[in-house]
Amino acid sequence: MRIATWNINSVRLRIDLVMKLLDEYAPDILCLQETKVVDDAFPRGAFADRGYIHQHINGMKSYNGVAILSRLPFRGQEIRHSCGKEDCRHVMATLESGLEVHNFYVPAGGDIPDPALNDKFAHKLQYLDEMRDWFAATRSRDRPMVLVGDLNIAPLEHDVWSHKQLLDVVSHTPIEVEKLGSVQAGLDWVDAVRHFVPADQKLYSWWSYRAADWNASNKGRRLDHIWVTPPLAGKLKGQMALREARGWEPKPSDHVPVMVDLDL
Repeated sequence: MRIATWNINSVRLRIDLVMKLLDEYAPDILCLQETKVVDDAFPRGAFADRGYIHQHINGMKSYNGVAILSRLPFRGQEIRHSCGKEDCRHVMATLESGLEVHNFYVPAGGDIPDPALNDKFAHKLQYLDEMRDWFAATRSRDRPMVLVGDLNIAPLEHDVWSHKQLLDVVSHTPIEVEKLGSVQAGLDWVDAVRHFVPADQKLYSWWSYRAADWNASNKGRRLDHIWVTPPLAGKLKGQMALREARGWEPKPSDHVPVMVDLDL
């Protein structure tokens, strides 16, 4: 099974790029974030035409939004909200095999890494705490699960272009890294991409639109992740962070697809 995650930054604007991914890389399950569209206007037909007839979508106008598009049938679907907000950040689907797929869009957190000065950063930290506590209260490390999404945190030193320069930049601050680590430790989640790529190697999934030449400057961050619970760790067979997609035309997303293969 191949599962892919991609912050598409508007699924309608970039539907041709999504179809390119499906045609060329054929994931069995595609999880999207920042779909930026209400459910009634989601381009369901384009996915169904390529065999992704099982669709779990939770979207809103212009912001956020998550979706799971699958060629494999679901036996259950759920939408979960956190922090007292219904802002379309977490959907989950259970496959007929019992495998549970969680798709997250963690709040970005704004620009100031101080919860006392920045409500968006406070929201992000609260979201991570609730994410940790919810999994601890409702799930077991022995349940086969995959967690994917734009987690908006680059936790490791080589998940960013400059560890020293980004320590006080939102997405790589020590408090964010600590809280994401507590989510991961709660169920002994395995970082499926770093399972194959050593921690001392640079690895990115996002390059800012602000860079005049993103490829030449290469000031990236790894914000997009795939984790698996321990029962699936031995079934991991490969990974791919599709760097070339950052240059796909027209109008690429600032994130690229991240994919993992599992032998199920």
